[in-house]
This record gives sequence, C-alpha cells and structure tokens, in this order.
Amino acid sequence: MRLTTKGRYGVRAVINLAAAVKGHPVSISKIAAEEGISPEFLEQIFFKLKKSGLIRSLRGPKGGFLLDKDPALISIKDILDAVGESVFPVPCTNKKAEQVCINQGQCPATQTWQNFADLIEDFLSGVTLKELIKN
Repeated sequence: MRLTTKGRYGVRAVINLAAAVKGHPVSISKIAAEEGISPEFLEQIFFKLKKSGLIRSLRGPKGGFLLDKDPALISIKDILDAVGESVFPVPCTNKKAEQVCINQGQCPATQTWQNFADLIEDFLSGVTLKELIKN
C-alpha cells in the first residue's frame, strides 16, 4: 500500500489547519507556502475536504479555511476518505471495487489480506488530528 501525493498533502494541509489559531481562517496560499504544495493542487484537495464536511470556508479579505469539526473527531482515515485515497493493500480487500478478483472465494491468502486491510483501517481511524497536533 502506498499513499498518493493527494492523500499525503491532504493530511498535511488539514494538520496545518488544525494547528492554526482556533477561529482564524487560513488561506490556501499560506498553507501551500508553508507545506510546499502547489496552490492549484491544494484547491482541488480542499474542494473535496469541504464537500465531505471536514473543513469550511469563509469569504472576504480575512477569509480562508477552517476545520468544520473538532480535531478530536477527525481521523487520518476521515481525511484520506474525503480526498478519495484508498488504503487497501490488495484489490480484493477494496469493498468498493467494481471489479471482483477472479480468485475471490478460492484464494488462500484472501483472509490474510483482509486482516491486514482491517488493521490499516483501524489504525488510521484511531489517529486523530488532536493527537497529531499535540505531538
């Protein structure tokens, strides 16, 4: 399993928002500069994060983005899901896949892969923004 740039940048950007002064919006350009991310790419990521309800935007000269939930209620898994990042180790563990593995039901490794996928999902679901910014 390997996270794409979109997933890694999404997590870094949301951590940046969580670490910002509460109640003060942060601009995409500021986050992009601090994190070394293209502002255009970050806009695409923030569109997905906003659509998922993890962040919100404020318009105007002092506008920007804010978390829309308490950092203790946002997990790394939530962020990855919001940006469309998959965290399954092999295709047969992707429950949302349109195409089913041709060996499904007869592969002796399927249960091992599923157990591994469950461990990854449980771990990422258990790590919250609050914990990350505390560290």
